[in-house]
Amino acid sequence: MKYPIAIELGDDTHAFSVIVPDLEGCFSAGDTMEDAIDNAKEAIELWLETVIDDGGSVPVAQEISIHQKNADYQNLVWAIVPVDLASLSDKVERVNITLAARVLRRIDADAKAMGESRSGYIARKALELHVA
Repeated sequence: MKYPIAIELGDDTHAFSVIVPDLEGCFSAGDTMEDAIDNAKEAIELWLETVIDDGGSVPVAQEISIHQKNADYQNLVWAIVPVDLASLSDKVERVNITLAARVLRRIDADAKAMGESRSGYIARKALELHVA
């Protein structure tokens, strides 16, 4: 899944602030733009881990263009943070499944387009069934 982040630019005395509009209360900061984005990824993963562990739903990420219409996010810089939901699990289990070749090709193509592994893509799709 890819979450948009809104970044308020920093300077020599102020950190770069990050808000994750799709995840209420999820924010971060960093001394540089790169640090801010890296820290935002970590904040997103921790936020999602908590929701998943508590049995909650994983929010769907909206398009940046939707958030840009919100007055609260005017004049901010936008970036996208990819998160592999499968990597958030504390325990990995290997499974063997049987799928038609054309279904597997479609899964692989979609996973590649999303920048995810096959397992990550399948896990994300399964978790999206419980999306708020």
